[in-house]
Amino acid sequence: MPSPYRAIFGRPGTRSFSVAGLLGRMPLSMMGIGIVTMISQLTDRYGLAGALSATLALSAAVLGPQISRLVDRHGQRRVLRPATLVSVAAVAGLLLSAQQRWADWLLFVFAACAGCVPSVGSMIRARWAEIYRGSPRELHTAYSWESIVDEMCFIVGPILSIGLSTAWFPEAGPLLAAGFLAAGVFWLTAQRATEPVPHPREQHTKGSALRSRGLQVLVVTFVATGAIFGAIDVVTVAFAEEVGHKAAASLVLAVYALGSCAAGAVFGLLHLKGHPSRRWVVGVCVMAVSMVPLQLVGSLPLLAVALFVAGLSVAPTMVTTMALVEEHVPRSKLTEGMSWTSTGLAVGVALGSSAAGWVVDAAGAARGYLVPGAAGVLAALVAFAGYRRLRPQSAPAVAGPAVAGGLPGRTDPATERQGEESVA
Repeated sequence: MPSPYRAIFGRPGTRSFSVAGLLGRMPLSMMGIGIVTMISQLTDRYGLAGALSATLALSAAVLGPQISRLVDRHGQRRVLRPATLVSVAAVAGLLLSAQQRWADWLLFVFAACAGCVPSVGSMIRARWAEIYRGSPRELHTAYSWESIVDEMCFIVGPILSIGLSTAWFPEAGPLLAAGFLAAGVFWLTAQRATEPVPHPREQHTKGSALRSRGLQVLVVTFVATGAIFGAIDVVTVAFAEEVGHKAAASLVLAVYALGSCAAGAVFGLLHLKGHPSRRWVVGVCVMAVSMVPLQLVGSLPLLAVALFVAGLSVAPTMVTTMALVEEHVPRSKLTEGMSWTSTGLAVGVALGSSAAGWVVDAAGAARGYLVPGAAGVLAALVAFAGYRRLRPQSAPAVAGPAVAGGLPGRTDPATERQGEESVA
């Protein structure tokens, strides 16, 4: 492991909560694609499969920030365990309904309840932020590491989910994902020493973290970005099936994540200068351009190459996003703010997977890649339009745990954090 990554694990407990976070995040890459594979195996209806995956993502998008808001106030252990039990029970109901061929509406009910899943990645990043507050270099490396962990999930997860559902029984992928969620969350919440201290009610400013104009830009852009991811998952499974190698879809999607993982590992080693908003806009635009080759591929090997290249821009953009969230959201709402970006992705995944499913049913898998292409263009347009909200003020910035960057018309987040510390 390169020395910057080794250094961040010098603090006690960091290795344990990172591994627990890996297990808890596996459903992020396994559940949606597992549902698509399961339903397509049982019913051969990609429209229904995409709609159920979209329902799960939309439910998580609605419930995720509310769970994170409760975590900021009451702590991870008290909130995450009950939420996880609800989600696991709903997944069990979904699998039973699908296996017994019960009514479609019941599938949607269970899929919606399964969305009561905590944003484990936000919980882990909040722990890193607590440990390395005031050390931006170490925090950059920690966020890069977590992006690598995310991509490790997307390398291994689809292979497990699609592979088990096609080779063993259709419900195997989502079932294993639920097991990973329960194990990861209960192990994570057992580690109390590194859990961020809840903020008392009097330290919470009124309203949601989403009132931040900078966070609004990030979330809306991530809706379009999530549509890229959701559409690619669905269309790649359908494309692999059309060419007669459906199980190979997991390997192709793993290559997509591998490109992001490699880029994230390198990005964490860099000591970057300048404000992250510029890097963020560039990253979003590169993601949009990388969707163009997908419109031209005609075989699985070429698709794998195109997706590997497309993945190179993903992790650096995600890492930069987390730095911007910490800058634009007060400390007492940090977990909620990070969860809102996950919500944006979840909404986008829902829209992208649903739209891609209908396009595949109507026009075939090759045309389905138009959906992530259009989503990439939309993401770039939103990023350009909102760039001014993310730039720092021209006035000298107040020192804080990240590069300070206030916005016109609102209190600088670094000042808010200092005020909270003085209250504490």
